Amino acid sequence: MLSSSHAVEISGLEKRFTRKHDGEVSLAVDNVSFAVPRNSFFTLLGPSGCGKTTTLRCLAGLETADSGEISMNGQPVFSAAARRDIAPEARPIAMVPQSYGIWPHMKVFDNAAFPLRHGRKTYPRAETKKRVLAMLEQVGLSEYADRWSTQLSGGQQQRLALARALLCEPEVLLLDEPLSNLDAKLRSQLRAELRSFQQKFGVTSIYVTHDQGEALAMSDTIVVMNRGRIEQIGSPSEIYDSPASRFVADFIGSANLVPGVVDASGDRAVDAKTAVGVVRCERFTAPPSPPTAGQELSVCIRPENIRVTTEPAEGPNRFAARITTTEYLGDRHEVVAMVGDVSLRAYADAHLSVRPGDEVTVVLDPAWTVALWS
Repeated sequence: MLSSSHAVEISGLEKRFTRKHDGEVSLAVDNVSFAVPRNSFFTLLGPSGCGKTTTLRCLAGLETADSGEISMNGQPVFSAAARRDIAPEARPIAMVPQSYGIWPHMKVFDNAAFPLRHGRKTYPRAETKKRVLAMLEQVGLSEYADRWSTQLSGGQQQRLALARALLCEPEVLLLDEPLSNLDAKLRSQLRAELRSFQQKFGVTSIYVTHDQGEALAMSDTIVVMNRGRIEQIGSPSEIYDSPASRFVADFIGSANLVPGVVDASGDRAVDAKTAVGVVRCERFTAPPSPPTAGQELSVCIRPENIRVTTEPAEGPNRFAARITTTEYLGDRHEVVAMVGDVSLRAYADAHLSVRPGDEVTVVLDPAWTVALWS
């Protein structure tokens, strides 16, 4: 049974697909488990083929998992062991697909009104009109109610799809990469609107995307997936600042990843022996067993956490370097500095005067340097 704070819980979910031409079986979702807090914006993030959309389709009832359980608001909607599989239309959900699913032969009002006329709960004509017009007003489409849906822009169609989904009064809203067909500027605008709508209506939302920027900007919680498995679950800041694996560090944002081995470790820091020297890491997740000298690891440091200076520097993680490239971007210099044979990308102060070939000191902030075990 779910706690009152969870709208969705998935436990031990697995989904296999068999290729028709050779019978090979692939595990698209591999022992996935997570809980979604009520009224939160929860994102499944990962590259193409990582299992995020298949997981969402299992939630929606559009795919039947091979094992595991799914509950919504304390009620089981799927259990492989109990052979329970509630039909999609009987689940307390609404879904906004990647293509929006807008019917071109209907006007905007009729598209939005469809779930009130043909859904789980129908309303009299006058009540339907009142509810639809109020929702179209909320999403900025009231003046387009009598237009054909094909006359809407991509951004307006996205709002219409959201309005129709919200009129279903779902307990859980599922969104499958709804911004991926839009240009970059419109995506940025609509992700802010989408997040605002979610907060305004307070509906639990599960969002699928491969775009790390969308995930970081919109989410309360992010699940990073890779090859059907969960790599890490956490808040955007936890995922970005304290990645749990090389994959997460490399997939989210820009990261310098330097291989090394444990030199010494304690409760508050791990010293890593690397090609640039001994690097102190004050961020790390607990490994499966206590780290030992010589154990392999990777050091992760974000470019914004590397200071580049032509002046003497004190403290740990100071290394002599040579600038190889520099780009002035107005608010900063993006530089590549070589420490021995290792190149480090850094965001340096906009007023720092350096050119390729200059000798500098790079300082890796220990508080933001991460030791990764996998």
